[in-house]
Amino acid sequence: VQLQASGGGLVQAGGSLGLSCAASGLRTRDYHMAWFRQAPGQERELLAASRRSGGEPYYADSVKGRFTISRDNAKNTVYLRMNGLKPEDTAVYYCATSQNVNWRMAVYYKYWGQGTQVTVSS
Repeated sequence: VQLQASGGGLVQAGGSLGLSCAASGLRTRDYHMAWFRQAPGQERELLAASRRSGGEPYYADSVKGRFTISRDNAKNTVYLRMNGLKPEDTAVYYCATSQNVNWRMAVYYKYWGQGTQVTVSS
């Protein structure tokens, strides 16, 4: 199983970026798909989750209204659209998959992408 994240980079505050996470070796339709981030010295934070059963995506308060998670199961890919970026959004962003009911907790995510750096300048 491999999750390949891409799309990170450097952007000015107020700008936008789109992240992609292409999965191989599994079918995304069978998994909850999520994006996390981790800044230096901080814990890994769940930002957004798309549950395998569908329904409304989950968003952390810190990104609600600015970030949008979506998935294309035909392409085995999950996306994160980030608008209105702030310097405090600077972190390494990870995609991950889970089949556990406790999808809000990082420990229950089995497969992780390699991470992609997002840097927001002020």
